[in-house]
Amino acid sequence: MLFFYFVLVGVYHKMFSSILSFLLTVGIATASPVVTVKNGSYSGIYNPTYHQDFFLGIPYAQPPINNLRFRLPQSLNSTFNSTVPATAYSPFCVGYGGDDLGHEVSEDCLYLSVIRPSTTAASSTALPVAVWIHGGGLFMGGSNDPRYNLSFIVQNSVEMNKPMIGVSLQYRLSGWGFLGGKEALAGGATNLGLRDQRLALHWIQENIAAFGGNPKQVVIWGESAGAESVGSQLLAYNGRDDGLFHGAIAESGGPSINFDPSLITAGYNSTAFQSNYDLLVSNTSCSNTTSTTSLSCLRSLPFSEINSALNNTASPSAPFPFVPVIDNDFVFTYPSVQLAKGNFVHVPLLIGTNTDEGTAFIPTNISESTDADFASSLATTITAPSIPILSALYPDIPALGIPSPSTFPLNESSSVPTQYRRFASYFGDIVVNAPRRASNHAWSTHNVSSYSYRFDVVVNGIDSSAGATHFQEVVFVFNNTCGQGYAVNPFGNLTAKATKRFDELAVLMSRSWVSFITTGNPNENGVKGAPVWPVYDVVNGGGEGENIVWSVGEGGSYVEADTYRAEGMAFISDNALAIYGR
Repeated sequence: MLFFYFVLVGVYHKMFSSILSFLLTVGIATASPVVTVKNGSYSGIYNPTYHQDFFLGIPYAQPPINNLRFRLPQSLNSTFNSTVPATAYSPFCVGYGGDDLGHEVSEDCLYLSVIRPSTTAASSTALPVAVWIHGGGLFMGGSNDPRYNLSFIVQNSVEMNKPMIGVSLQYRLSGWGFLGGKEALAGGATNLGLRDQRLALHWIQENIAAFGGNPKQVVIWGESAGAESVGSQLLAYNGRDDGLFHGAIAESGGPSINFDPSLITAGYNSTAFQSNYDLLVSNTSCSNTTSTTSLSCLRSLPFSEINSALNNTASPSAPFPFVPVIDNDFVFTYPSVQLAKGNFVHVPLLIGTNTDEGTAFIPTNISESTDADFASSLATTITAPSIPILSALYPDIPALGIPSPSTFPLNESSSVPTQYRRFASYFGDIVVNAPRRASNHAWSTHNVSSYSYRFDVVVNGIDSSAGATHFQEVVFVFNNTCGQGYAVNPFGNLTAKATKRFDELAVLMSRSWVSFITTGNPNENGVKGAPVWPVYDVVNGGGEGENIVWSVGEGGSYVEADTYRAEGMAFISDNALAIYGR
């Protein structure tokens, strides 16, 4: 199933000039900063533009190559005496999507980078740490994508007098990091990408103090599949708290997420993805091996052969063939079960979604125009008895679908299928909106603070038929008002009035994120006149919490009751395990 998300991603392919402009922000070192970590010393780069120190491409694990391929990430086990340059980003981990275009990729990719205010070295106060986990469906992307330039938000933190350190990391993707099937389960090769992230968090605990960071004040932060990763870390090992992080931010993702609706009925069961493993093996010279020897055979193959096989396996018709699976270890059981029991790391959570998320997740080939067509399409993701219920909960009423007629006028709807808005609202809810609300409810029920947002801005370069869709809040959170890394600047081609509002919202959102990272409360953002973002409280809120709505409308951002499409999302959450397999 090909998702509209790929069309959106196509807008954001990194052009060489964008990459070059990002690299130029590194600047020329005037005095190389040096840090000494557990296994040796690294020299970084001083950036005079931002008055920051960059330590780039630092390994946090042994290279997952040769006999370490398809194995748990291994801690570094050697030391060195000379000072090693940490002055260039590592390649992306091997992926198979548009976000990888224009970037070097490698199987040897378990590296992280640290961005700090240059005054950190002389400071006596250890700084809070934000750990960015990139998205990309777990099959593409990388931390040094220029759209994720941490310099802007770190600079914001300094200007707020709440300085922080930014860390970004790479992790294995696609089949390299998310094999399913009985062979992977027996060989301990499941959820490797998530385990990579976990080892990076251990490395940060052991070493971030050398950079001036506080290991007791770490917040993990991600968007889309990066937010799914954040949710997975919150649930890992049945919610075991290893003291690796002390807060979490999840944008358009989080616990209990599955980004491919066509796989929802398969849930997280590893054996449900046996066919993907078998297809991978059949596309290699290991095709004649037995189930007990196929994994070791894959480890012995040249990189190029497996890469070619995965390119065939991860086809456009099946873009998510490798995802997290239950292994009774890292992914202990179904997320909805853990959330209900309170088996998650009890740290403050900032989580939210965009108003029109679903336009990024509906199939591009929909042509349905009748209720019967809608019901037929529902049959691909739910059980038959649920179809009439959901058909009623998500009626063919344009005003109730997304984008709303005020965003995407009805007289412009001829460009999309008749029931497009209906599909968009349902798919957005099953993929991200209902799980987001369920997470807020779980945090509130178990007396842990959380904050919820709804991003409601249509940016430059996005058609009104997509609305305030997936990924579009990222440029605001990073305060990337110059549009670095975007083929079309989301802040471009605006009136002076709109530019002012966009810029003001970027400052407010970015500083609210900094406030949460540094204090656990997003309201200490220092922005005059900003609305107070309430803690999500269903216990004292009559069963419902509140969202802050990020808006560039006349009244600016505001707070709303979190009740939109309440009945539909309640059905999805109540049947998270029985129908949706999560």
